[in-house]
Amino acid sequence: MSQFTGKTLLITGGTGSFGNAVLKRFLETDISEIRIFSRDEKKQDDMRHEFQVKAPEVAGKIRFYLGDVRDLASVKNAMHGVDYVFHAAALKQVPSCEFFPVEAVKTNILGTENVLTAAIEAGVKQVICLSTDKAAYPVNAMGTSKAMMEKIAVAKSRTVNPEHTKICVTRYGNVLCSRGSVVPLWIEQIKQGNALTITEPSMTRFVMTLEEAVDLVFASAGAEPTIETLAALHLVNEVFPQAKFRYVNVVELGRLQKKKGALNQERELSDEEFEKYFGSSGTPVIFGFHGYEDLIESIFYQRGHDGLIVHGYREDGDITTTYDMRVYSELDRFHQAIDAMQVLYVNRKVNQGLAKAFIDRMERTLVKHFEVTRNEGVDIPEFTEWVWSDLKK
Repeated sequence: MSQFTGKTLLITGGTGSFGNAVLKRFLETDISEIRIFSRDEKKQDDMRHEFQVKAPEVAGKIRFYLGDVRDLASVKNAMHGVDYVFHAAALKQVPSCEFFPVEAVKTNILGTENVLTAAIEAGVKQVICLSTDKAAYPVNAMGTSKAMMEKIAVAKSRTVNPEHTKICVTRYGNVLCSRGSVVPLWIEQIKQGNALTITEPSMTRFVMTLEEAVDLVFASAGAEPTIETLAALHLVNEVFPQAKFRYVNVVELGRLQKKKGALNQERELSDEEFEKYFGSSGTPVIFGFHGYEDLIESIFYQRGHDGLIVHGYREDGDITTTYDMRVYSELDRFHQAIDAMQVLYVNRKVNQGLAKAFIDRMERTLVKHFEVTRNEGVDIPEFTEWVWSDLKK
């Protein structure tokens, strides 16, 4: 049994390249139902027939909803009874958005507002909004609309208790062979012997496959203070001592930042030094974080490091207590241990059955933790009676 047992997943833009990749991955789980929401009836029909032929044993899990994220009523019609949402519907072709920016606003900004509104009203547990690396310092209409989409998601998250609906955002780079990828165009230009149409030769882009992109989404959570991070490492090591870990104790966050200007250049780690500690891009990094959220962007995203999992207490200048961090911000060792185990599970580094049992045990502990701290005003023995021990080898 996993966290998706008996659950319902909705994928907006589900007939696109990313939607197809997510669908295929979830069909391998014990999820109950997957809803494909899109406005293209032809692609829905093609997908329906494809899975009826290729995977008839699981095709019954797939349900198709015709609608448009621009239309709140059609989104609400598909949202009832949904537990998780992957919001992938978007206009992502740069030239199209540049020539028709209002259309980008309608889909990428207002469409996201509709999806989040419907999800909150329906009591969806978690929504993951898919953004792009072009949203960082945007210079075109597509990137600007996606940056505004992120702002919408952040603003919405402040209006709802995460225990009711958790809203997440993740950014992507150039996903190879997706509909928004330039790679198929380059392949065709090479076949025809034409020059590659590169806008700026010195420009770099994040590149990943569709499968890698999906794995990154599943790893888009996490962060906690040092004690909780170390405790999570111990919990995982106790069950799977063969799993290899590196622990980095960050004392001075400023040295990790990648910022322009002479003031920081003397102190910041070089990309090579950073990689020595945190691995190459794509290496999963579970980062326990307590501070201002803007630091995360300058530490990891400015370096183009994908694979970050952040459980962080958002610093608003108010009083921070251990209770706030553990109960409300998911900074505790059990949430982090779940994230670590899910990474090991997805990458098939551990026994699948034991990994599922571990995650179930952590989730039961979290339920107990929340109930006891809320109702009795004390912490549970798993915290108060914790005993540190040597790591297993």
